[in-house]
Amino acid sequence: MDADRILAAEDTGALFWKRISSSRRPGDEDYPLKTLFSSQLGYSYTAFRQATLLYEETADDQEFDALCQDVASAVTMHPEFVSLLQLVAEQEHVGAVIVTCGLRRVWDKVLEREGLSKTVKVIGGGRIADGFVVTTAVKAALVARLRDAHQVYVWAFGDSLLDLEMLSKADQAIVVVGEEQTRSKTMDAALMKAIDNDGLRARQAVLPSNASPRLDTTKLPLIQLTEHQFVDSVLRRRSRYAGIQVLHATDRNAAKLLMTPTRDAKVAGPVLREAHRRVGWYLATEFLADVIGVEEYPIAHVQGHHTSGYRLFHEQQTSIVALMRGGEAMALGVNEVFPLAMFIHASRPDDIMLHHLQGQCTVLLVDSVVNSGKTVAQFVQHVRNLHATIRIVVIAGVAQAQSVSEGSLAEALARHAKLSLVALRLSDNKFTGRGTTDTGNRLFNTTHLP
Repeated sequence: MDADRILAAEDTGALFWKRISSSRRPGDEDYPLKTLFSSQLGYSYTAFRQATLLYEETADDQEFDALCQDVASAVTMHPEFVSLLQLVAEQEHVGAVIVTCGLRRVWDKVLEREGLSKTVKVIGGGRIADGFVVTTAVKAALVARLRDAHQVYVWAFGDSLLDLEMLSKADQAIVVVGEEQTRSKTMDAALMKAIDNDGLRARQAVLPSNASPRLDTTKLPLIQLTEHQFVDSVLRRRSRYAGIQVLHATDRNAAKLLMTPTRDAKVAGPVLREAHRRVGWYLATEFLADVIGVEEYPIAHVQGHHTSGYRLFHEQQTSIVALMRGGEAMALGVNEVFPLAMFIHASRPDDIMLHHLQGQCTVLLVDSVVNSGKTVAQFVQHVRNLHATIRIVVIAGVAQAQSVSEGSLAEALARHAKLSLVALRLSDNKFTGRGTTDTGNRLFNTTHLP
């Protein structure tokens, strides 16, 4: 996450130069960084190097540290972020990193005051001795490295153009929106373009809560940082296999109940199809709404006034593909939750046509069982050939754990971005059903056929 105007309302760079100007002779430039970044250099690597030299020339190490302490004492972190970072600090599987183009030393001191310095790391500059500067590209590269090389599920929090590339690389993007008079003036147009043309899926957190939101809450849905569902989503244990975001309910009691009729040899035909439909409904409600996000829209309340309802983010731009024939019942359950989505039957990859994906943001590939993953990999590759940037979510009742970690599914999908797997359970059982044990045959009472 970025720091200035995100973790707190203040811009620590502006505060630093305000302290400098008040202690120097009249006529000194109040905020030289504003002039620097408004020049032809813009927010280039060269400009950030020059900013470091400005800090270096302005104060020696002792004076610089004293100024940073003075600035830190004037910074008040948003209590919502303090609470969230305290909860993160209690988790062994979640970490928080601040990546700032501003002054690392200021934020080190702010976090120390809040008791967070041992659990929240700060990457930033301000002095030549740091040996590097943080740019827009550095932020984005760090997110990409965590995702692709270390298989980490990444949430990103940003507020300005400097954060937009980082937000686009993250699994979950939160735009932090402050008071209208202090927020980035150039962000709205760039954010709109990223959402409409580049496939960015982001939500916004407004701080303070009475500030007006950016854009509209359909394109950029609102979230509350202290809301239980949001906090639970951030802290949820997730895993990545070969670059794929994997979410599953294997150890949950709900999954145990849902999977029982699907494994019961006495259950077949309509009863089994209903069991699969319920699995699809559960996965759509519990996981897909989190993976893709939801958007707010107005509805008529039963008491006669208008209130807010919620639906899948870009629901009308979502294509549900039932991999026939085993995936149909689950796909219908998913469609029940997302009724505005397009529904497609596909027995083979080329059943998915270009017009099924044009103008769409997300495609959901639904199958009851993923064994080796070879079939799903072929569908994914076909979709990618038709649409290079669309988000793909594979939904399965059961997925073989080995196929996800090292099998053909992992090998084929490792290179694809914007790919997720949602499953009711991961199984170590490598058994592939045939005849009376084949899921498709059980679903449609064709177990007696050769």
